[in-house]
Amino acid sequence: MTAEFLLTSLVLIASPGTGALFTVAAGLSGGARAGLVAACGCTLGIVPHLLAAVSGLAALLQASAAAFQALRYAGVAYLAYMAWTMLRARGALRLDPQTGERNVRQVIGAAILVNLLNPKLSIFFLAFLPPFVRAAEGSPVQRMAELGLVFMALTLLVFAGYGVLAAGVRRHVLASAAVQAWMRRGFAAAFAGLAAQLAFAQR
Repeated sequence: MTAEFLLTSLVLIASPGTGALFTVAAGLSGGARAGLVAACGCTLGIVPHLLAAVSGLAALLQASAAAFQALRYAGVAYLAYMAWTMLRARGALRLDPQTGERNVRQVIGAAILVNLLNPKLSIFFLAFLPPFVRAAEGSPVQRMAELGLVFMALTLLVFAGYGVLAAGVRRHVLASAAVQAWMRRGFAAAFAGLAAQLAFAQR
């Protein structure tokens, strides 16, 4: 495992994105437990993309315009739905001082879908992992799988940190109705922006 891979992975994971945004929102809305559950769900959502990259399915996804577009628009629709539920104070991420504990299955299911419906992840792994695979290190497929698992472990750690930090300021957010309203609008706008970015993304 090279320091270059670890550093590059940490920079990519820590960069603001759909999963990080979802985890922060979960920590704010449901506390540390919800933030940790969201981090686990977002990490699990990476598994299909990693398997696709290792097995070569990501190359097929990149080559097939119809498959890519179908998955992309499913992701756009889900992100738009997340924006709507946040704005309307509904769903797993609503900010409500009366409901501190979120349903685990609801949060983890939504978190998995956030990453699962992003077709760019499969293509990302296909492009990101091979440069770190050396011919002398044995089976390229096994090596890519190992690197992918390390990436997932780092994702879990970083996102868990996001969720716990967000939970730490939760009490201050819930103390003000005005702050809650602005937070909902901010998260709704962020999810909507991510949906627009995915809608216009190229393979």
